[in-house]
Amino acid sequence: MSASSSIPYARQWITEEDIQAVEEVLRSPYLTQGPKVEAFENDLAEVTGAPHAVAVSNGTTALHLASALVGLKPGSLGVTSPITFAATANCLLYCGARVRFADVDPFTGLMQIDSLQEILEEETKRGLEESSVIMPVSLAGRAGDLPEIREIAEKFHCMVVEDAAHSLGATYADSKKLLSGSGSCRHTDAATLSFHPVKHICCGEGGAFLTANSDLAEKARHLRSHGICKPFENEQDTDLKTPRWFQEQTDLGWNYRMTELQAALGISQLKRLPEFIDRRRQLAKRYRQEFSTSPYRDLIQMPPEDNGHAYHLFVLHFPDSRIRNSAYEFLRERNIGSQVHYIPVYRHPYYEELYGRQRLPGAEAYFGGCLSIPLYPKLSDEEQEIVIDTLKEFCLTF
Repeated sequence: MSASSSIPYARQWITEEDIQAVEEVLRSPYLTQGPKVEAFENDLAEVTGAPHAVAVSNGTTALHLASALVGLKPGSLGVTSPITFAATANCLLYCGARVRFADVDPFTGLMQIDSLQEILEEETKRGLEESSVIMPVSLAGRAGDLPEIREIAEKFHCMVVEDAAHSLGATYADSKKLLSGSGSCRHTDAATLSFHPVKHICCGEGGAFLTANSDLAEKARHLRSHGICKPFENEQDTDLKTPRWFQEQTDLGWNYRMTELQAALGISQLKRLPEFIDRRRQLAKRYRQEFSTSPYRDLIQMPPEDNGHAYHLFVLHFPDSRIRNSAYEFLRERNIGSQVHYIPVYRHPYYEELYGRQRLPGAEAYFGGCLSIPLYPKLSDEEQEIVIDTLKEFCLTF
């Protein structure tokens, strides 16, 4: 491959088996509301360790469902990270909550426990609502400190929802060194996933709501389909006075259903998740080895290693935004994709108008130097070599 070929920062990997799985659905009687969705949900529950998985149309609808199901209401508090895609905070607003941003570690981008504690103590003095929710973001493939967050949540009577869109397949350890999976809901009330093409598995679009609470799972299935139920769908009594076609809306829900096409692709992709994560970790290991030497280490820092990291992204940290922006342009001019994940949510004009100007030191430090470089299972060794060599060329210019 020549250096002039385009290398994106992320890309899905679709195989002939994936195409055949979708084609099979196209030839079936069901394009939506068929058996594939339930089969995909069962597979997700097995892979994540969450007792219940509810498939939905995308990651944002999963977050919105989760926010509604754990009791957020107008005026209640939602605490999340500013280093995330805007949808995380937006879904708290959809439920009428007040959003506060806890600061993050300047290298991992994960929620700082001390900052979360401080916010909840402040809010308690003002009269903290019992329907308050903490929504930590497991970022770039690394799970947040969920056991610690759960302890704090119990102290302040908050619910916890993990935004696990980046971390399918990641693991984390508690104080007893016991491993849990991101999305397992062992230390949270719920979790959400995304199956956008750049994520660990791809459904085109798609998402999932995960929980250990059977009542929440049942309510999620109800609300994802308009809040409409068919009271006698499984009833065997043929003498019922109510006709079989009868259905009624009992709650205000949404059309957040996943299609059979998405589910079929998800089932096929999920079979290769271990292979995908192994490859991501292999690529990350090589980046770490290279960038720990000169001239890279003179200009680039990396987050600390984590054996449970699932490497949705590989994030480099430059000394400041000027150098980071120069690196972005340098790579772009050589047809290598990179991206900044993320502009702090509180910096977006909508949030500045809503809450005023905010600046958190950890989030600003993370944002000021972060750059995600190419990392995805289909990235070849040759393509990775081009990325490494190009970054070496950039480093040597300073």
